[in-house]
Amino acid sequence: MAVVVKECSYILVHVPSFVRYGSKPIRDIAINGGPGGTLEQEIYARVRSFEEAVAYPPNQVYIGNLHPDQLNDIPQPWYAHPVKDANRIGPFGEIQPEEEFYGWLKCADDFDLVWFTPEFAAKTKQVMSRQSFLAESDLKKIGDGVPREKIMDRIEKDAALPLYSSGAIVGLIRRDHDTDDTLKAHVLTENLLSKASGALAMFHLFRRAGISPSQVDFILSCSEDAVGDRYNRGGGSLSKAIGEMCHCVNASGHDVKAFCAAPIHALVDAASQVEAGVFERVVVIGGGCLAKIGMKYTGHLKHNMPVLEDVLGGLAILVTKDDGINPIIRLDAVGKHNIGAASSQQDIMTSLILKPLDKVGMKMLEIDRYATEMHNPEVTLPAGSGNTPLTNYKIMGALAAIRKEIDKTGIDAFVKERGMPGFSPTQGHIPAAVPFLGHALEEMRQGRMKHAMFVAKGSLFLGRMSQLSDGLSFLLEANPAQR
Repeated sequence: MAVVVKECSYILVHVPSFVRYGSKPIRDIAINGGPGGTLEQEIYARVRSFEEAVAYPPNQVYIGNLHPDQLNDIPQPWYAHPVKDANRIGPFGEIQPEEEFYGWLKCADDFDLVWFTPEFAAKTKQVMSRQSFLAESDLKKIGDGVPREKIMDRIEKDAALPLYSSGAIVGLIRRDHDTDDTLKAHVLTENLLSKASGALAMFHLFRRAGISPSQVDFILSCSEDAVGDRYNRGGGSLSKAIGEMCHCVNASGHDVKAFCAAPIHALVDAASQVEAGVFERVVVIGGGCLAKIGMKYTGHLKHNMPVLEDVLGGLAILVTKDDGINPIIRLDAVGKHNIGAASSQQDIMTSLILKPLDKVGMKMLEIDRYATEMHNPEVTLPAGSGNTPLTNYKIMGALAAIRKEIDKTGIDAFVKERGMPGFSPTQGHIPAAVPFLGHALEEMRQGRMKHAMFVAKGSLFLGRMSQLSDGLSFLLEANPAQR
């Protein structure tokens, strides 16, 4: 039985007030004057407005208002060339402002971890009442707020994390245990942000796919969170928590952990479950990663440019049995990086691209587009991290030349024709090839593309348990019934 990607959605949440809580900024601020000190002021002098974030060309690509190829025609730096009349709503989802997202954050809170002042609670209720996705039971979670004096006391005496809006404290996220570091305010904030942004992406998926939450059978979260307590730090299931928030009453789920390659692992798992007949509709979900917000801010400040890592990414993908319309995941052409394989970039690409193609008798040039880690180079280059997509595409082009499918002089043309500029926020798992999936679905449905390969690599050594690299790939094919 063939398996298809029926639909997908993508969201961005502009969270300028949370830049201070990214893993690198929060540490650097603490040793450079603390909250309100010189470094924090310097960072916030370069944080973008919501309008600037919406008009940023890569963000418009991410939500589907632009195609990745259109970035080739926009002069760089892209932040200096905003999209005229940019829309926060796109065919794939939306870019949400922080003020709205605070409401989603509170709706994700089942343990009274998030407190708002009465004034901000009232404002949030008004904003969230316009959200078509939410039920009355969701809105009731916002409540009437907590007196400002109590909020300030908790911040000063109990290690609660202040919440800001336009520079003013409007609430907090409290810790939920006196000694358990996994339940301290900052960790709970990371997990709540991932849950809320993942739920927002899932609701957009339901709208795009035309299904109700009750039709989902199983959920796989591929986010970079660790939900648990000191006895089991990462054992919790954010997938099931997101499903509950999205009213998926007939679904269960579990989380897939594979660092940056997790979305590809989750999609292959989902397709395998559907092909085996275990479940009919499986959703792969990924929420945003607070730890990566502001990660490369030093390079941005050094080059007098905006702090571009001010958005959380989110994605949701629906996998079902063949419907005769949508593109097929070729489970006979899944590439994997074996434990015994070498770990040079060329060896990894050989495992992930050449071996699965050889298995099904295909050439590299039969693949119309390759999607790899779609990190936005405008974020990474100023920090000295290179242009990840371009590097990967050059390796792919070199492999095609080694196989005599192209001449060495054709590598640049291969990169331009079968690759694309990076456009995804640097959220670890979010850039892992799948941001192009929405564009690929549209092109295949319209008969403009037959094959696309999605390739993601991971760094298992980050957990200090292994020095191995990781990687997985899959082949997407236009549905034969539509050709």
